[in-house]
Parts: sequence; C-alpha cells; structure tokens
Amino acid sequence: MPRPREFDHHDVVATARDHFWTHGYAGTSVGNLVEATGLGKGSLYGAFGDKHGLFLRALEDYIGTMIESIQDQLRDPARSAYDRLVRHLRTQARSVAADRDRRGCMLAKSAAELGATDEATERAAERAYAIWEAEIAACIRQAQRDGAIDSGADPHALATALLSFLRGLEALNKGGARPADLIAATEQIIVLIPRG
Repeated sequence: MPRPREFDHHDVVATARDHFWTHGYAGTSVGNLVEATGLGKGSLYGAFGDKHGLFLRALEDYIGTMIESIQDQLRDPARSAYDRLVRHLRTQARSVAADRDRRGCMLAKSAAELGATDEATERAAERAYAIWEAEIAACIRQAQRDGAIDSGADPHALATALLSFLRGLEALNKGGARPADLIAATEQIIVLIPRG
C-alpha cells in the first residue's frame, strides 16, 4: 500500500487562508482548495475534517497573526503609551488606505459573511475583537497613568470607540473612500482623544 504523502500543515493553512481571504467562504470550493494546496480531497479531509474545519484553522491563523501585530504595536516598551496608541491608529489607517485591491481584513470579511449564521466564526470574531479592545484599553489606562489622556475618560468606552472607528475605516475603504480621506479622518480621531 502506498504511503500517504507528507505535507506541511502550516503551508496548507497559509495557502487556504489566502484563498478564503480573497474569495470568501462561499466563493471557495473544495476543488479550489485542492488546486491551491496541491493536496487530494482525502488528504484535506483527513487533516482538517472538511472545508469548514480548514476555514476555521485558516481564520484562527489569521487572527493569531493579527493579534500579535496589534500587541507589538500597543506594548512597544520603547514608546510612551500615548505614542503607542497614536502609532497604532496611524498604522492601521495606513494599512487600510494602502489596500488598493480592497481585499480587506479576513476577520471582518468572515464575520460579515458568516457571523450571523456560523457560531464558530462568530465566537472567533467576538474573541478577536475582545482581545483587540482590551489591548487598546490597557494602553489607554497606561496613558492615563502617565497623564497623557484625561483620567476621567472611560478606557473601555474609548477603546470601543477607537476600535469601531478602525473597523469603520475598513468599511469605507471597501466602499471606495479615498485613501487621503481615511488618513485625514484618523488624524481627526487622534485630535479628539481627550488629553490629560
């Protein structure tokens, strides 16, 4: 009996992630995944269960990378908390504005496509956004301790407002907003953060 071909799970997940990210869940067939990864259906099913299982692995991979980047930006010990927060907002805005193909964020796309109908996707998105909001809130609390943000501001509410703004930039970009307008809006949001 021939031995099953070995493959790198990480590479398969990365390839699937890019396909789901570009085409969405419904727009990606098992045939697309077989072609993109070079694996047979049996190997895909054996390793990941089914298309949905592979999608969830790909989404978790994307979320892990995204959260790591957010934490790197908001926890950078070389900068003050306020500077980290401002840098994070600007970095996110530049990333969205530079997305000329409007591929967008895989998390946002997946939540929009499946969040209302797929409990696992909804949980993954809810968890990711909770972590992102908590990271922003922690940075705000540190900036309040430093005296850079008004101590009377509610860190959770302000973090949720900033996260809502960042997710709104994504939606505006998908709708054709000019990159310069997205950057200008971000600078205006920075001005509106209550200073200490």
